Amino acid sequence: MDHSPRWKQRPSGSNWGDFGADDQAGRMNLVTSEKVLQGLAEVREGRTFCLSLPLDFPGGNALNEKRHPPVLRPTLRNGHPNMNYRMRDEHSHLTDVLCDDLAILHLQYSTQWDSLAHIGQLFDANGDGIPEPVFYNGYRAGIDIIGPNAAADAGLPPTATAPSTSAARALGIENMAERCVQGRAVMIDLRAHLGEQRTSVGYDALMRIIDHDRLEIESGDMVCLHTGFADALLAQNRQPSAAVLNGIGAELDGRDAGLLNWITDSGLAALISDNAAVEALPAGHTDGCCAALPLHEHCLFKLGIHLGELWHLTPLATHLRRQGRYRFLLTAPPLRLPGAVGSPTTPVATV
Repeated sequence: MDHSPRWKQRPSGSNWGDFGADDQAGRMNLVTSEKVLQGLAEVREGRTFCLSLPLDFPGGNALNEKRHPPVLRPTLRNGHPNMNYRMRDEHSHLTDVLCDDLAILHLQYSTQWDSLAHIGQLFDANGDGIPEPVFYNGYRAGIDIIGPNAAADAGLPPTATAPSTSAARALGIENMAERCVQGRAVMIDLRAHLGEQRTSVGYDALMRIIDHDRLEIESGDMVCLHTGFADALLAQNRQPSAAVLNGIGAELDGRDAGLLNWITDSGLAALISDNAAVEALPAGHTDGCCAALPLHEHCLFKLGIHLGELWHLTPLATHLRRQGRYRFLLTAPPLRLPGAVGSPTTPVATV
């Protein structure tokens, strides 16, 4: 463990400093060249699966009132919309017809990765008895992860030229993108065992499924959880019903200490689900001060494990089960967008 000038004590059960005092990659460090080769060794059919929802799903903001669907607009060219723009309007001999657009995009609206700057905690990293807002490996709110104080500087900007007002100077999603995010992944098919009804999955239930399907999860593997939730979103065709969605799909029990210990001990490099948060929300009640998102706290804050949410896993999970397989090559880089705390992704599975 390398000690850091940012912290004098690290959270119980964390790995701060284990990958270096200034590490920003977390357990993506375990996705080594050997893990890439292991992933490539799982390619037998040359068949590919797109694991992303269309990025305008789920539709509306029933899943998260703060996030909204993408907006597409054309750029401007000579004072005119740059969509189906005829170049002959500039030079009569030209035949080109141009289209050029922009997107207003909430980065965690649809299929996404959480960066390690997405969730921090109030924790006494200085050892002086006073908790301060910190993130994985002791990076600091207000120093390494910055944002505005005024509401006018948040949300949708008033103009397209408005400046950026927040940035993860450390732990931004670009650190994950630079790792390429390619390696061996494992599918745990919760839906095949538990059906489509909403249920909370703790350590014991998860181990029964892993044992029944004879799954082996090794250090550096990326783990996918298939619940069927994304299928339900697609069936609602961009008009999601919160009442319906609240009854669909398995969720991990973030308050289950055994489950959190398994995440630590398994060495998994990333944890991915087709539901909205991987873990159950709201989390179960517990006495005393605690995290509202305990699995996010454990993964993002303590261990540096990126979380993938709202992936479309059903076609792949169905194919793997029919073939008696559970491992595959996963390629899933986020956008290389410096300073962002989350990112859309268009993951590809190759089997």
